[in-house]
Amino acid sequence: MILLNKMKFTNTVIEEIVQAHYELTVKATSLDGYDELNFILTESVDKKYILKIAGEQHDKDFIDAQIKIIAHLRNSPIADQLQYYINNKKGEALTIIEEGGKIYYCRILNYLDGQFWVDVPHDHSSLHENLGKFLAKMDASLKDFKHPSMHRHYTWDISTARDAHQKLKHIQSHEGRRLVDYFLLQFETVVLPTLSSFRHSYIHNDANDYNVLVKDDEIVGLIDFGDMVYSATINNLAVACTYAMLGSSDPLAVAESVVKGYHSSFPLEEKELSILYYLIAARLCISLTQSAYNASLSTDNAHHFITEKPAWQLIYQLIEINPIKAEDAFRKACNYTGIIHLNDSYQKIEEKRHKHIGKNLSISYQTHLKIDKGALQYLYDDKGNTYIDCVNNVSHVGHCHPVVARAMQKQIATLNTNTRYLNDHIIDYAEALLATLPKHLKVCYFTNSGSEANDLAIRISKMVTGQEDVIVLDHAYHGTSTTTIQISPYKFDKPNGIGQMPWVHKAMNPDVYRGPYQNNNGEAGTAYAASVAAIVNELKNHHKKPAAFICETLLGVGGQIPLPKNYLKEVYSIVQAAGGICIADEVQVGFGRVGSKFWGFELQDVMPDMVVMGKPIGNGHPLAAVIMTEEIAEKFNNGIEFFNTYGGNPVSMATGAAVLKVIQEEDLQTNAWKVGKVLLESLKTLMSKHTIIGDVRGEGLFIGVELVKDRTTKEPLGKEINQLVEALKNKGFLISTDGPYNNVLKIKPPIVFSEKNAIDFSKALDEVLLKA
Repeated sequence: MILLNKMKFTNTVIEEIVQAHYELTVKATSLDGYDELNFILTESVDKKYILKIAGEQHDKDFIDAQIKIIAHLRNSPIADQLQYYINNKKGEALTIIEEGGKIYYCRILNYLDGQFWVDVPHDHSSLHENLGKFLAKMDASLKDFKHPSMHRHYTWDISTARDAHQKLKHIQSHEGRRLVDYFLLQFETVVLPTLSSFRHSYIHNDANDYNVLVKDDEIVGLIDFGDMVYSATINNLAVACTYAMLGSSDPLAVAESVVKGYHSSFPLEEKELSILYYLIAARLCISLTQSAYNASLSTDNAHHFITEKPAWQLIYQLIEINPIKAEDAFRKACNYTGIIHLNDSYQKIEEKRHKHIGKNLSISYQTHLKIDKGALQYLYDDKGNTYIDCVNNVSHVGHCHPVVARAMQKQIATLNTNTRYLNDHIIDYAEALLATLPKHLKVCYFTNSGSEANDLAIRISKMVTGQEDVIVLDHAYHGTSTTTIQISPYKFDKPNGIGQMPWVHKAMNPDVYRGPYQNNNGEAGTAYAASVAAIVNELKNHHKKPAAFICETLLGVGGQIPLPKNYLKEVYSIVQAAGGICIADEVQVGFGRVGSKFWGFELQDVMPDMVVMGKPIGNGHPLAAVIMTEEIAEKFNNGIEFFNTYGGNPVSMATGAAVLKVIQEEDLQTNAWKVGKVLLESLKTLMSKHTIIGDVRGEGLFIGVELVKDRTTKEPLGKEINQLVEALKNKGFLISTDGPYNNVLKIKPPIVFSEKNAIDFSKALDEVLLKA
């Protein structure tokens, strides 16, 4: 912050100071500055100076370091491109002024001609290379420079980027705050563990677009040594790259050119290039959190926000750049061997996988992907490609979400054990989770997967009711355990499947697009519910009752199908009247995905007896839950201990709590609703252009696009859909298919998916369908 009083140092006062201490007759004009007062002094038409005044909050010894480093560089190859100090009449570079009991430090430097980098079109590589060369020569010249005052803990030193986390709260945008926090997590994970082993030196640390002077494609000046610090040498290059990249449509190419120029004059080490991408991101994080902090103080200094807008633009560009691609580009710019080998096949890893891993574990896509890293809604492969994940509903709040990752890291470094010990985490999480549900659901059992949770739900239903028979929907899928396979027509009806067990009963799939009842005004729901009533009546005829009815609250593998109006209300009434337990399977769609509601069953205005949750609950961590009424839980407590070795462990509970916290604090349910609305509308717009689209349906960010050969007959699209999926992958969008005929594009991305992602996906689908 500028703590100096501009009103005290008027232009007239400055002119008097300069005359008194430097015996120069000048005209003074104030300039903007970050934390010092700056003035341009005009002595004559062709003779100008810069005057800087620092308050007593500035360290005198550090000001001495600025004077000494510039004096040192007077003997370097870049001496003519740097300012030098004008001595006062005592022959000293520093003038100390006492005014009103306060001390001020005054210095005058010569004036350098040139245009600021920010004011010059710089979309050509030669200028970027020249910037790199200039900085390299400076860093090389400072190898033998030393000054104790430059050893300081400083906000703008990239090595201290972790401190930016303290100001993260001042970023108002949930999306922006999440993005900055992600890169801070990567800094902590990738950079910090080894940064102390890197080359260190005394660096300028602020080659920003307002400090670099340009003329005729050459660097003619670098000003302002106020940010200099003893730090990792590579940080100086990272700062320069950051500001050179601002406003560019191809920021990686810009950084590559700067790196190339730098390396040609002062060779970079390979390990320095391995972290440069993250150092650039870290500098952006410092800048953006500092701007947000300054905004919270209501400062009127425009200099505090001067690069904020382009910095936000750049960090959004950076998340879409695969860090492997960036490192490869930097290495090649320095004539090191690249790390991306586009022609290498995956034959060896595929052979090992087939040898040691079960062959019936499928691998997505005709041309397989090797994914090495995830970043929120993005995935990075080993070939340098970036993909937008449009289908992974497990990483519900985004791959490597920083809040979730840190919660897991902290707890696993503290304690992980089982539920036979008292621990706060399981209670705290249970209470937080129950607060999102209807009040009649009061008891939690925690497991490790949705399959295990559904298995437990069926087990409890049978034990509590004393009945055996379970009603499911045709084409349904509920898991991979023996029991859940037995209640999943999607599995047991397949060729070589186990077939239908006598205690399992399939109700009609309530599909208002392809089924017999297609009027979704409430009549279809009632009509489809009649098939459940028929099963209950048939059981009654055999002196039986249903143990349970289990149904996904929006159908997943059944075809991404929202249930028709009133369907569950009718079915639950029928089943509960017959003594059965109604189980809402929220494994796919719970936790705010549907947008307008937190749970899918709420769309149907029903009160389930049990709710099963999995997948998104732990954002990829193995966690699931069964939540039920107190009455059911009491009946299940029959004297036989229930124990799950890992279910409810402290790490899982801390993880689940972090996921829930993120959903609520980042308002991701609203994001799912808003972005889902944009995506649904844009996909429905495509229907007018592409008759291959038979139906677009969904809620929030749970969407299905059904593809057909003929809209009238609704003949499903065949294997051609796999080519469309492959083509979308080649455009950077990962998607999958489902449905009884495998003709439905299923869209269920992490709910941090943005409107831009939605629009870009629709555009890509449009382009792919035009070529189909």
